[in-house]
Amino acid sequence: MATLLDFRRRIRSVKNTQQITRAMKFVAAARLRRAQEAALAARPYARELVRVLRSTMARIESPQHPLLAHRPEERILVLFLSGERGLAGAFNSNILRRGYEFYHSRAGKQFTVIPIGKKGRDALRRAGFAFAGEYVNVLSRVDFGIAREISKLVMDLYTEEKVDAVYTIFSEFKSVISAELVVEKLLPIEKIVASGETEVESSQIDYIYEQPESELLESLLPRYVETQVLRSMLESCAAEHAARMTAMEAATKNAGEVIEGLTLHMNKVRQAAITKEIIEIVSGASSTA
Repeated sequence: MATLLDFRRRIRSVKNTQQITRAMKFVAAARLRRAQEAALAARPYARELVRVLRSTMARIESPQHPLLAHRPEERILVLFLSGERGLAGAFNSNILRRGYEFYHSRAGKQFTVIPIGKKGRDALRRAGFAFAGEYVNVLSRVDFGIAREISKLVMDLYTEEKVDAVYTIFSEFKSVISAELVVEKLLPIEKIVASGETEVESSQIDYIYEQPESELLESLLPRYVETQVLRSMLESCAAEHAARMTAMEAATKNAGEVIEGLTLHMNKVRQAAITKEIIEIVSGASSTA
């Protein structure tokens, strides 16, 4: 049977754990604020770039570009964005499960992966996936230079016809308590039409171009890929911090409940011990009387 000393040690241990989880929650909350601001700030630029690209493609009868070439999807490249660290609840397991579902839905295809994030890299390596590259410790502070480097690798593999399609799997930040698992087709670039718009409506935006449309398309298409990669990194970073903050808040609350339960049990044990000692004293006094 556990003694009072054992209960005190256990309570002290849980209190120390609670202090750690509370500190991690505050750190995640501070990082989430910055990551959320960056993710939300990137969305208007991405939307406007899509609008300009949509309008440009609509004005060219048969746009020709290596990033627009369509081939049968036999070799698929996947950008897989996961967390850099654990203690984020089901964040990493959910994104891994979504990745495996995507893999099984295209059985028989040749898969190559570029993991972005340490947790996904380790899990996919254990699963035996072939890597075209790997990027770890880049989501804690998202940098456009890294996004451009990843985009260049992706575009080179596609233009050299080493892969036939490129997909991005990541968690899109929605709120502190929710994120949406997203699978987006990055390449080849399809006819882009925003949700709620028809193709005719999307082409009615009247832009005045200084350059010829074909020349503008040459610069817009790589910029579109870079923007989508950067946006997915920012969204995944914000979603990871939100998941970690929520998980650490729940852990702190659970630790408090454990401490209350242990304290109540310890008080009962101490009360029983005191009662037993009183009974022994009374019994000893009665026997000597």
